Amino acid sequence: MIDTIILSGFGGQGVMFIGKVLAYAAMEKELQVCWIPSYGPEMRGGTANCSVIISDEEIHSPVIEKADVAIVLNQPSYDKFLSRIKPGGALVVNSSIVESTAARHDIKLISLPATEIANELGKPALANMVCLGALIPSLKLLNLNAIEKAMHEVVGKKKPELFAVNMEAIKKGLDR
Repeated sequence: MIDTIILSGFGGQGVMFIGKVLAYAAMEKELQVCWIPSYGPEMRGGTANCSVIISDEEIHSPVIEKADVAIVLNQPSYDKFLSRIKPGGALVVNSSIVESTAARHDIKLISLPATEIANELGKPALANMVCLGALIPSLKLLNLNAIEKAMHEVVGKKKPELFAVNMEAIKKGLDR
């Protein structure tokens, strides 16, 4: 079994952080994982995306032609990656920022106002975690428990005060 994931947005939106959490969650479950970041030339505010492959077997290629699932946090990412989702796949869209969502009928479109949800938590920067929560049901190999363990590893040990609010944002997205 394999999950191929594309994550994309502007630099500073936490795209790479989502990828890191997914990679840690996969390692926690002793799965094979490949995480490849791609940055635009700008330091902050430019495009950033990463691909994550999670498998219970050896990963033979780090390249994702078509992804099972994706999260897009801005309009340019939506425009670029909409066609890169496999039929039957899922696309999580931050509708707070992405205006044009010309739907494909062969994928599941999960559109949620992630920025507004994060604002309700008092942490607008957590829109990425809201989207991660919305993605979880579409993953074959990871679940909330694995994500929570990864969040504890990535955030909880260094900044325990951030662990709870990140998990709250993830659960808000999961409940959508």
